[in-house]
Amino acid sequence: MKRWVKRYGAVFLCVAGIMGARAWAAPAGGEPAEGADKTLSPYFFIKSDDPSVDRLPLKATSADVKIAGMIADVKVVQVYRNEGKRPLEALYVFPASTRASVYGMKMTVGERIIETQIRERREARKAYENAKQEGKSASLLEQQRPNVFQMNVANILPGDEITVELRYTELLVPERGVYEFVYPTVVGPRYSNTPEGTAPAAEKWIQNPYLHEGEAPPYTFDIRVNVEGGMPIREVACPSHKTTVAFDGPSTALITLDPSEKSGGNRDYILRYRLDGDAVSSGLVLYRGETENFFLLMIQPPRTVTPARIPPREYVFVVDVSGSMRGFPLEISKKLLKDLIGGLRPSDRFNVLLFSGGSTVFSERSVPATEENIARALHIIEREHGGGGTELLPALERAFSLPGEDGFSRSVILVTDGYVAVEKEAFRLVRNRLGEANLFAFGIGSSVNRFLIEGMARAGMGEPFVVTKPDEAPAQAAKFRDYVQSPVLIHPVVDFDGFAVEDVEPRRPPDLMAERPIVVFGKWRGEPRGTIRVSGRSGTSGYHASVDVSRVKPSENASALRYLWARHKIAALTDEAALEAPSQGEESRTTREITALGLQYGLLTAYTSFVAVDTLARSDSGKTVTVEQPLPLPAGVPDTALPGGPLQSARAVSPMPGGGAAPSMMTLHKKAEERDKGETEAPGVRILKIEITGALSKESAERMWEENRKSLEICLRGKATADPPQSGTAALKVSVDGRGSVTQVEWSSKEFGDEGLQRCIAEAVKRWRFPAPSDGKPVRVEYALTVLR
Repeated sequence: MKRWVKRYGAVFLCVAGIMGARAWAAPAGGEPAEGADKTLSPYFFIKSDDPSVDRLPLKATSADVKIAGMIADVKVVQVYRNEGKRPLEALYVFPASTRASVYGMKMTVGERIIETQIRERREARKAYENAKQEGKSASLLEQQRPNVFQMNVANILPGDEITVELRYTELLVPERGVYEFVYPTVVGPRYSNTPEGTAPAAEKWIQNPYLHEGEAPPYTFDIRVNVEGGMPIREVACPSHKTTVAFDGPSTALITLDPSEKSGGNRDYILRYRLDGDAVSSGLVLYRGETENFFLLMIQPPRTVTPARIPPREYVFVVDVSGSMRGFPLEISKKLLKDLIGGLRPSDRFNVLLFSGGSTVFSERSVPATEENIARALHIIEREHGGGGTELLPALERAFSLPGEDGFSRSVILVTDGYVAVEKEAFRLVRNRLGEANLFAFGIGSSVNRFLIEGMARAGMGEPFVVTKPDEAPAQAAKFRDYVQSPVLIHPVVDFDGFAVEDVEPRRPPDLMAERPIVVFGKWRGEPRGTIRVSGRSGTSGYHASVDVSRVKPSENASALRYLWARHKIAALTDEAALEAPSQGEESRTTREITALGLQYGLLTAYTSFVAVDTLARSDSGKTVTVEQPLPLPAGVPDTALPGGPLQSARAVSPMPGGGAAPSMMTLHKKAEERDKGETEAPGVRILKIEITGALSKESAERMWEENRKSLEICLRGKATADPPQSGTAALKVSVDGRGSVTQVEWSSKEFGDEGLQRCIAEAVKRWRFPAPSDGKPVRVEYALTVLR
């Protein structure tokens, strides 16, 4: 194994390093050509043979949730323990709700409790690094995305147990009388084509180790939720995990995790509950603070109405078929699209764009939703199996650029797991094209990137939808149809008469197309008096509702409103920041404003961090081993989500002559792992010569080889041969069309030429994406290779 890592670049990487210069092997993309940049990418983790290093410090993560009315208060506890022989620094990437207002953190070392400070991000990082060098225990919490955090804990001495406690609050907005609380448990791997050498420090978290598909998390997971509904609770359901529900009276319920779910930290925890009579906690909540006062307005709109006239609609479905969607997420997508496309009206038009590293469109113009066209589109979708990168931005650009239909209301429907690192760029693109179409985002999978899904829907003035299980697809499809076909409230306006308010969010409520409350945050001055009026159009008639402010008494228990308002304001500013032109080394206005809000309200943001530093030096040398906590792949996500992962799952088998089955990539991969336990060196492949017929440069062909060579080495490593030859030669012939897509693959080798291996290599190479030939005509590339053992 060691010789393979050293010579050819590991498929699975060690994650330990000394003094912050972490020991590593080449990323999963294989060794780049000399002078070429590796891109950011997650990678597979494998335990080291060094027992003094390989002691994963995170032992447990748990959450205690208290829900009162519409506000959830959450305490997250992470327990780190050093079972090795040297001081450790632990790095752990974990998710949170996109609506979470993180307002507190503390660290406990033995019996010592170290309170944290909120600081500007660079200052917090500097204080942490200084403490680490001085041998002091310290912890640092940074926000990498609004739903992705990174925890660093320094100087965990041998035998130490360090506990870090986080506190956050969030608002629960019911829909059709159902409240939903989501606790994300794992960050899915992010696809990024950013070169590692030019990537900013805030993006380095993407290079995180992951366990293999189906491997349980190396830490335990637990969650307790206490719901106080304020009125009788009619039903409670947790579709994601096995739970036990205990009622303490009609309006209070305690939901605990079943002991069998101690390894359930590989999928989002989802809790839904309904109050008696479909009641919704609507109305006005006031909080009077020492220096500022806050309000929250929630008004339930009229029930769904059917407008007298609904204009004809055009739908462009943009579907992610990349490697991370392979298996469970893609199968859900197919079910969802069958329901969505199959349910279109004859007067509607539609189109389908499939994307991974490139994109394929069903038709250059949208077509009528006839039975024939629907059947053709579904047939194309059914043929997809998932593979390749996730080039979201070019796909969206192409979708918005497709010719539209006059007189039609156009909507773009994005279906993806969201495992990309270009969220801000996507928000900017959607905002810039907002006048051309609405955008609705479907998140598919057990642990989707909700920041992307919710942010894109917000930018597109649409609505986010999330499907975590196959049986949820029909309900979400029906919900979508109800949402877009039956507007509830058009052009809502909120007026404040005699009630002195400021800093109101959102500045303009969006049109409502589903039965859910209007929610408005803000600050108020003086005495609580006056009237709040909400108006709009519902169907073909007007809508009006009002609240008498003087009848509402400020509540001392509503202090969470200051955090919720600040977080909502920060989310709106973050969207604005995504639209600003990049500046040359100068902070933008919105960046400064977000930083000021984080410091003023003690909130974690992209520009403020929590840091805790012990006053006592506990390690003389300050030398630590850095261990990145490996994450489980989200449930249902295959190894293909990561560069270097198998190109097909264990379920994908091909028929062999004689009625047998070729070994799947997972089977081959396991065989390779078993051989790597010994000292036998796994095979590498080197180019002897390249011949090109057509308008493609030799440099492009070499770069494609270096970026993708490892996928061939995986096939060779997993080759099911009892006594494989030590070396040999091979020829790889690749036919490429005018857009750079691989159309045909031929592999020939005297020593390495069995049928199963040929299929494996053909599947791998067909996912390569060459630059488009300069003349737009097909090209043939022939690689003469040598295979070394």
